[in-house]
Amino acid sequence: MTTPDFARLGVPASLVDALAPQGITHPTPIQAATLPDSLNGRDVLGRGRTGSGKSYAFLLPLATRLSAEPRKRVARTPRSLILAPTRELASQLAEALRPLERAAGLRSTVVFGGVGQRPQVDALARGVDVLVACPGRLLDLMGQGHADLSGIEITVIDEADHMADMGFLPMVTRILAATPKRGQRMMFSATLDNGVQKLVDRFLSSPVTHSADPATSPVGTMEHHVLEVEGAARFDVLKDLAAAPGRTIMFTRTKYGAKNLARKLAARGVTAVDLHGNLSQGARTRNLEAFSTGRDATLVCTDIAARGIHVDEVALVVHADPPVEHKAYLHRSGRTARAGESGTVITVQTPDQKRDVHDLMRKAGIRPKYHPAVVATSPVLTELAPGERTPTHEPRQADPADREGRSSGGRGQGRGRGSGGGRGQGRGRSRSAGRGGQSREGRPARSGGRRDSAPARYSTSSDGARSSEGSHSGLAAFSSGRNR
Repeated sequence: MTTPDFARLGVPASLVDALAPQGITHPTPIQAATLPDSLNGRDVLGRGRTGSGKSYAFLLPLATRLSAEPRKRVARTPRSLILAPTRELASQLAEALRPLERAAGLRSTVVFGGVGQRPQVDALARGVDVLVACPGRLLDLMGQGHADLSGIEITVIDEADHMADMGFLPMVTRILAATPKRGQRMMFSATLDNGVQKLVDRFLSSPVTHSADPATSPVGTMEHHVLEVEGAARFDVLKDLAAAPGRTIMFTRTKYGAKNLARKLAARGVTAVDLHGNLSQGARTRNLEAFSTGRDATLVCTDIAARGIHVDEVALVVHADPPVEHKAYLHRSGRTARAGESGTVITVQTPDQKRDVHDLMRKAGIRPKYHPAVVATSPVLTELAPGERTPTHEPRQADPADREGRSSGGRGQGRGRGSGGGRGQGRGRSRSAGRGGQSREGRPARSGGRRDSAPARYSTSSDGARSSEGSHSGLAAFSSGRNR
């Protein structure tokens, strides 16, 4: 069956034209499934895998409905609200909304913690149609009288499963209770579990539920591998993977592990930056920019990056520390093999983690290929991540202006506790134009679909629940470029 185009689903021509320059010309399955109901004002509960296009599934009906009934803006009283769990995701959604708001004559602002509130207060005072917000900062502004939700006509909760976690649930409940009952409400997530149901039962009216995956499932286009390594060989294996060509994201369980691993990689000449809750918003933005442009080809992070973040052509995801639960494994792994591309996912386990990793894979529905007794010289590493391992630079000294959060600044080796590894430069893959555009010629072909890195789009999210930069803790999200 042919999927209808946006216009046939009821999206105004002006909004269809606004998305066309970005290459967004045809609805994804989650968009095609939900748009007829959301455009008609129904409460909607939508589930789609990471990278499936959930963002425009709610941004399009929101812009359509607000522009169909234009109203005078009222100071501090937005007409619609989009809640996101992290600063990076809130920023990404605001960026995705921009072409639609220009076409529809709307005005928006984004509020989150970790930065000064004065610009956010001033924007609200001028009046906005769309408020994109993280819960912690929004509640602060409401308490100070800078934000009034009594005029909200449409409410959207993105990453609803995470927003329904106990750390967020009281805040989200207070915010939704401050919005009018008559308004339209939509919730979107990669998973719909029992926590989401609590919000649905209380705040949604006769919701219609849609579950749709992309035509090419991200998990289905991934190769999954488990490398068993002894503790003494762990870092060298991670370094070898990090030094192969192309972009790599490596996940650790702790903030210290991410920072320390990135430092150790940088000290060995492998470019890497870290991303975790101990970094300021400025440091997060700088590090994501360095990764997205290809200046630093490895991102070493905690689960802050497991949701919503998207950087084009991430060839390899490495679980340097296996996650505790299977949903985290799927979210982490979803940073590669997006929008129909393929990718490789590697879990590094020590012998004492064997049973836990086996249970993790079973619950995730994954049947990986196991590789025992792996060391830095094992042929399997070049099979999974082909290319020359020669670093393209010597360990560099830190720029004083770049000192906070830039792990590749040569801050010294750290103490050897971090797990995770980044994919440094030099594997013969051209990292990007930002890195000098090395040639990809002579690089072996790879079944996992590893490709040269061009300057990539990235989007961030963070702070709905504030981490060390605020007062609550939460994940950050990386989210897709083309199919938002």
